[in-house]
Amino acid sequence: MGLDTKPLSTLHEISSYNVADFPVPTGREEEWRFTPLSRLRGLHDGTAEVTGSVVVEVDAAPEATVETVGREDARIGRAYVPADRVSAQAYSSFEKATVVTVPREAVTSKPIVIGVRGTGGAGAGAAYGHILIDVGPMAEAVVVLDHRGSAVYADNVEFDVAEGATLKVVSLQDWDDDAVHVSHHHARIGKDATFRSFVVTLGGDLVRLSPSVSYTAPGGDADLTGLYFADARQHLEHRLLVDHTVPKCRSNVTYKGALQGDGAHAVWIGDVIIRAEAEGTDTYELNRNLILTDGARADSVPNLEILTGEVAGAGHASASGRIDDEHIFYLQARGIPLDEARRLVVHGFFARLLEKIEVPEIRERVLSAVEAELAR
Repeated sequence: MGLDTKPLSTLHEISSYNVADFPVPTGREEEWRFTPLSRLRGLHDGTAEVTGSVVVEVDAAPEATVETVGREDARIGRAYVPADRVSAQAYSSFEKATVVTVPREAVTSKPIVIGVRGTGGAGAGAAYGHILIDVGPMAEAVVVLDHRGSAVYADNVEFDVAEGATLKVVSLQDWDDDAVHVSHHHARIGKDATFRSFVVTLGGDLVRLSPSVSYTAPGGDADLTGLYFADARQHLEHRLLVDHTVPKCRSNVTYKGALQGDGAHAVWIGDVIIRAEAEGTDTYELNRNLILTDGARADSVPNLEILTGEVAGAGHASASGRIDDEHIFYLQARGIPLDEARRLVVHGFFARLLEKIEVPEIRERVLSAVEAELAR
């Protein structure tokens, strides 16, 4: 499988399974200009030694089947073609893929939890992986991707959501402080299918996550939500692409982040393309960043590329700023100490997002993690 010469857009010009089709990033490219390449441990230029170790364990619902397959399996790469060099490197380098299948009209009785655990230390080499979640027509499933431990890891995750199906995904990046993770999540959404994604990024030295969505028929509905909290010297980057190629589909993107500490850096890139044939599209994207201390930096870039005038709705919004002094004053005037007032404001900032996590244990875990971040 080689180069796909049909450009996705002016910002996504190449898609290919072959690493050689992508030039080595220099940091001057639009898609790499925010990423500190020196901290990628060689994932971007081929110098990373494949000596790391990541363990994938699945606690599946009884309605689903779980397989470990080789790269020759015809289902791998069916829904997604890599769109940058690290993604292509991960695709060409993984040895075994995890495939979770939810059959036609099945409804999972509990969340399918996929634990991805890094077992390497600070000096360990790289590891690569691949996961496919295949949800059959009219089926319904909830999937949790739980990333922990220490690793230098790049992977691709495919979500193939068939006609009339519903897939809800929670992806939790709760790595150790020295971990590096570069990941691509792609959802291919069928006719009248629903995809709900909630990304939580808290741990790691550098995490760069690229969720993307494509549609195969009218009626597809995608909702992408994200929450992140960056500490001193952490680099947390989320790059989203929603590609509307067929009529009468919907997408909504809402990402919120908080930053504290010297060198904390959050990057959010939101790309939405509405092609000429995608009449009746309804889309909106929103990013908000709350900067809690000096020395933290947030970059937020929404991009909306519209190639037809026949849309149901299209818009975007982005803002970054500090805690409103009036809010803190209001709380302190009612006897609430400064630290508690600050905590309450941050909780209010994230509250509506947290309500969207439908797995109670994960919601409580994220809430506890946010509390721990604020305690620092």
